[in-house]
Amino acid sequence: MGVAVMFPGQGSQSPAMGSPWQDAPEWALVEQAEEVLEQDVAALLLDTDPARLRHTREAQLAVFLTSLLAWETAKDTLGDVTAFAGHSLGQLTALTAAGALDFDDGVRLVARRGELTQAAADATGGGMAALLGADEAQAEEACAAAPDACWIANDNAPGQVVLAGTDAGLEAATTAAKAVGVRKVVRLDVDGAFHTPLMQAATGGFASALASIALRVPSAPVVSNGDGAAHADADGWRSRLVDHLVQPVRWRQSLDTIVALGADTLVEVGPGRVLTGLARKARPDVATELVEVPA
Repeated sequence: MGVAVMFPGQGSQSPAMGSPWQDAPEWALVEQAEEVLEQDVAALLLDTDPARLRHTREAQLAVFLTSLLAWETAKDTLGDVTAFAGHSLGQLTALTAAGALDFDDGVRLVARRGELTQAAADATGGGMAALLGADEAQAEEACAAAPDACWIANDNAPGQVVLAGTDAGLEAATTAAKAVGVRKVVRLDVDGAFHTPLMQAATGGFASALASIALRVPSAPVVSNGDGAAHADADGWRSRLVDHLVQPVRWRQSLDTIVALGADTLVEVGPGRVLTGLARKARPDVATELVEVPA
């Protein structure tokens, strides 16, 4: 059996999602993250108030840490991994799990990425919307109604494409989407146009953060959202991670690459079930499993 491990991104968070691990040995990772960042991190994983995870930096830190708690619990049982992948933020989790990033560096990068993308979002505004039942051609036609103001941000699975852009651009594109036959448009509860050129302001600071850390060859190929290809090198991830801030998430293509590498089981490790649902749409020929609680 070829096992591929998938790590979720922002949007999979939920209040108190780390609580199942609070008394587990793996909780030491949370304490280590608090030392690295010199701040209280445990509350992000334990607080039952949804407002705690409303902001990008906090949500991304919480998803990253909960995913690694799950990985530490499951990795010995999973055994050899054919490939790693992560959705957006989840790429940093994947690189950490694959040994390409030290845990401490991963924590610093996730925190910095969240700060920078939040600052870019605050400066430019905008948002994101899912086109349900749409194909890529319909999404591109919708974006053509708002040139340089709306773009495809996620190609997640057949019938699940996400647009992002300025508020005006998103309004024009979603109106156009309905006109070309898109079944349903859902505005997402995010406060920025992530994975579009509106995130350009975040790239310089993130490149500087990546320049200061060490990267190693991963234990198995890590599939990039940016080009949908598998990569077994180390240093190439510096440019891939920076470029991906302004590029769409090519998750559908990433799943095809994972299966082509020999994976016949896709295991979502971390909070939520978003990636499992996408995998079942995009690759119904492949088995899926979940690792979201210690048991």
